[in-house]
Order: sequence, then structure tokens, then C-alpha cells
Amino acid sequence: MPGPKDLDPSSSPRALLGSELRHAREKSGLSQEELGQRLFVSGSFVGQLEAGTRRMQPEYARLLDEVLGTGDFFRRNCGASAKSKYPEHFAEAAEAEAEATAIRQYALLLIPGLLQTPAYARAVCRAYQPTAPDEEIERLVAARVERARILDHPTEPLLWAVIDEAALRRSTGGRGVMAEALRHVADLARRGRVIVQVLPFGAGAHAAMEGSIKLMDFEDAPPLVYFEGVGTGRLEDDPAIVRHQRFTYELLTASALSPQNSLALIEAMAQDYAHEEHS
Repeated sequence: MPGPKDLDPSSSPRALLGSELRHAREKSGLSQEELGQRLFVSGSFVGQLEAGTRRMQPEYARLLDEVLGTGDFFRRNCGASAKSKYPEHFAEAAEAEAEATAIRQYALLLIPGLLQTPAYARAVCRAYQPTAPDEEIERLVAARVERARILDHPTEPLLWAVIDEAALRRSTGGRGVMAEALRHVADLARRGRVIVQVLPFGAGAHAAMEGSIKLMDFEDAPPLVYFEGVGTGRLEDDPAIVRHQRFTYELLTASALSPQNSLALIEAMAQDYAHEEHS
């Protein structure tokens, strides 16, 4: 297994813990697999902790201090790495997303978060929390917009999204919001910043009818898959699960419209929404 890249300890508490974990493990003469066995996790999980793609949980911090003889260093510091602007069930996935070199996502019922406009994100967050104060909604929207800044880089990460037609047909936030949202997706696709395919209703039954998929690849850590439900989410690094979900995603891309035809459909729907709004 390739070793993790050198991290800048000043970049985040998670990066600091990852750097210190690698140093302590190597000082103890343990491989990632050997340390994983003592923690009852995989060696790839240890690698993800060191690379900063996984968050250190208190139970692992306690075991690391015991196994590596680091006193209470990891227990004292894992709390800082746990602080996040994102909902608890999504925080670890959002942090991993920021480190990914490639993201492949199937969105079943809504436009993927990285492709959302502020108005669309606001409508989604308000639907999730209809009684929340406006300040809380704006905080969530700001966090989502900040996530999308990873697309400011001209080429990295690769983002390949398969969007179900249902997500495009559902008028989230109203016709004006949808017109703007679809124009934004189309603009990113036309600029070659993202690859977008639409899975049309005409495709019929498909391999991911039970939910969305997000696959993430990293330069120096094993791939992850993220499963999300209503108010829940979990990251998986089991190679068999990741392989199966990657195959599922490949089946989806085969059933979806081509990127060119998908772009034509998205732009036509944006025009329809705009026309209906003016009407």
C-alpha cells in the first residue's frame, strides 16, 4: 500500500492528526496493516486517517494512544478535528470530498450538492428544515456553496455526475430557481469542468433504483463510497463494496444519455422553466 503524501500540519486539525499518526506509527515500527489489526480495522482505514480523508473518532483515538504509547495526545486532539460546519452524518464525507481526485456520483432526487446554485440549495435546505431560523438555513447554504469551490480549479477534481431525470423534473424552489440551476449545470458541462449524464425515465429499471451513490478516489488513499439517506449517511472503504458500487455506476452511465444529448436536454428544460416563469 502506498504511503500517504506529506501533509501540511497547519492546514487543518485533521491534517495535523494524520501527520502525527503516521509519525507515531512509523516510530513504533508498525505497518498500516499491523496497526489496523490492533485497532480491529483495515490497513486502508489507517491510511485514510493518515491521509486526512477520514475523521478520527474518539474510540480510535483512545486505542491509538494505548497502542502507540502517545499518552493522551490523540484523545485530546481528536475533538478539534471533529468540529465541522456540515451536518454530523455528512461531515466526514464532505471532508473526504475536498481531498478527492475524482468524484463519481449518481443523484436520484436532486441536483448534486457540488452543482447546486445558492437559490436551489436554499430551497433544499428549507424543505429539510421547514421550521429552522433563517440564519441556520443561510449557514447551511453558505457551507454548500463553499464545498462547490473545489470546482474553481480548472481540472481537479474530476466530477462525473449521472442525474436522474426525476431530479430535473421536480420544481425545487420554483420555475425560476430551476431555470437558473439547470443553466448553471449546463454552463459547467459546456466549459468541460464536469461530465454530466441524464438517466431518462425511458431507461426503465436500473441498477441504482434504491438510492444515490458517491464514489471518491484519492491520490494516496484507497477509494471510498458514500451512502446517504434521510438524515443519515455512511462511508465505506471495503474493497468488495466499492467494486460493486463502481460496477453499478458503470451500468448507470451505460443506461444514461450521452453527455452531448444530456446537455441538450438540460438546456431545453432550462428554457422551458424560464418560459413558464415568465408566462
